[in-house]
Formats: sequence, C-alpha cells, structure tokens
Amino acid sequence: MQLVLRDRALALDRHVAVMAIVNRTPDSFYDRGATFALDTAVEHALAQVDAGADLIDVGGVKAGPGDAVTPACERERIVPFVEAFRARSTALLSVDTYRPEIAAAALDAGADLVNDVSGLADPELADVVAERPGTGLVVMHAGGPPRTRPFRPSYHPDVTTVVRDELEQLAAQAQERGVPASGLVVDPGHDFGKNTYHSLELTRRLAEIAALGFPVLVALSRKDFLGETLGVDVAPADRLEASLAAAALAVAHGARILRVHDTAATVRVARTVAAILGLQPPAVAVRGLT
Repeated sequence: MQLVLRDRALALDRHVAVMAIVNRTPDSFYDRGATFALDTAVEHALAQVDAGADLIDVGGVKAGPGDAVTPACERERIVPFVEAFRARSTALLSVDTYRPEIAAAALDAGADLVNDVSGLADPELADVVAERPGTGLVVMHAGGPPRTRPFRPSYHPDVTTVVRDELEQLAAQAQERGVPASGLVVDPGHDFGKNTYHSLELTRRLAEIAALGFPVLVALSRKDFLGETLGVDVAPADRLEASLAAAALAVAHGARILRVHDTAATVRVARTVAAILGLQPPAVAVRGLT
C-alpha cells in the first residue's frame, strides 16, 4: 500500500506515518493559538519534522464551532505558511481545508495533500486535486455539516458499517472526478458527528475501514472521546497517555497515518507497534546475536 505524492511514495505497508498538526488558528481546542503566528508556526513545523514527522498538516479554520472565518482570512493564514515552510523544507505538507479555492492556492504554493474534514461537502475539492497531478486527498466521514457539534447522533445498523460504506462512496466519488486511488486516504472522523461510544467502536473495529484498501488516517490526538473515557474533568492537556494508547491500538487495527499534536512520543509508539506487527525491522537488533 502506497500513498504517492508528487515524486515521492510513502510505503505504508512497511511504515506508519506520523502527521504533525500545525494550527494557524487562534481558537484551536488544544494549543489555544500557541502556533498561530506565522514565524512561530513555521518553526514549530520544522521542529516536528526534526522530531520524526513524515507530514505536516496545517489548518487555518478551527474544525469545531467558532467565529466565522472568511475565505480571504483562511487564505492569509494558509498560503504564506505553505510558501515559508516550502522555502525551508521538502517534507510532505498537508492542508486542512474544505474550500476548493484555498486548496488550489495551497497546492499551487507547494502543498502536497488536501485534508478535507467535510466529507466532500463541496465536490469541486476533488476536481482541484485531480487537476494537479501528484497531489492527494484525504476524505473523512464528517457525520454532518462542517463546524457543527453532534447532537444525539445515531447510526443504523451501527456506526462502523455506516462509516465504512460512506467512505467507500466518498473514495469512489473522488476517483470519478479524477483523483487517482494512489493519492487517496480515508479517515473515519473520530468525534465528528459521533459520540464517545461511536468513536470507541470505530477504534476497535478499524480493521473494517482498513479493508477498503486505502491508507487509513486517524485523528485521535487529545480528542473529547478520550477525555470522556478517562473522566469528565480530564482536559485536553491531560490526555497524552490516552492519545498514545489509542494510537497504538489504531495502528494494530490498520491505521497507517496518525495525525497528532505530540510528534516525538507518537513516532516512538508507531515505530514500536510497527516492529511488533512485523511491518518494519527494529532500528538495532544485537541482543543475543553478538
């Protein structure tokens, strides 16, 4: 299984990729604007590459409810970052947006992948990727309109079956519009249009999503379902261990891209689980052999 972007291929049958988050938003749920300033965001991204990130994912609009962000504002947050980062690094770069015009500008500025958390709410987003050979697209099960909170969501016969079927349809829709299968990634959308029980079930049944044949991205890092699993007062800052545990289990069940806040720790988790699964050898193996 490979994800082909520009002139590079991530061999995800032998490697678990870590995607590091960069929030160019002042109201993100976790870092609260800590990487909002352009220079700070670029330096943070470069530090994540040094820590082992395979991809950087930059977003200019908070995924959940919040203040309205105009396309012009989102563009100003995203495109200068892409240009500045690309001037200093060749690392793979993803852009978290559901607006075709922002995706087009970012890809033209040097980004490689569009991470769409809307479930192709605007199908023209797939056209933007298809028109730029070598770029890729993440399709996510959104469970509702962008930037909304779930209210008593229900899935029949069950959440995993519905998410798997809808992701299969989204992938087919993207391919019909010209996105190659080698450039597609699927994301079950933990916490998007889902309650905590749904997100827990998706994690333990992730192999059913992986069976679709596309690389599976999971964005579990410090999310609400992990906080609720631990206790009602467990804030995002206190969800590291839960995030790492969920990441390890997700990899064991077929996830091959982990979108995270805590790069260095997650890289170690991913490498350990990948070695246990036999996806890649240990970095050194001398115990009992010399």
